[in-house]
Amino acid sequence: MHDILRERLWRKLEVLPEAQLYQVLDYIEFLESKYAPGRAAPPSPLQKFAERLEDGMRLRSVAPQVITGTVGLMGTAQKVFRGVSDAGRGILDVLDTSTRKEPPPRTNPQQDPEK
Repeated sequence: MHDILRERLWRKLEVLPEAQLYQVLDYIEFLESKYAPGRAAPPSPLQKFAERLEDGMRLRSVAPQVITGTVGLMGTAQKVFRGVSDAGRGILDVLDTSTRKEPPPRTNPQQDPEK
């Protein structure tokens, strides 16, 4: 998707009320199942949990403001976990590069004066 279309869609979504945003989401999921089955990137376990929680709350007719607050909290938790995970990977990368042994430099026997 090019940037102009992405921005246009985002602009249209920003002005819609919460209830209509869920209608848009339902329609997008319908189109995805029809035209792009199995192509979407799999969500993280926390993202999948948040989506199921959100869907369950929608089925129980919970107020959109409550859903937004709850799912917003889950999004914040996901950002925190992602930050911790990225920091851990960074530490492991540093440790991995510092513990690697470099092979000794090869010498050319013809240029070695001791032989």
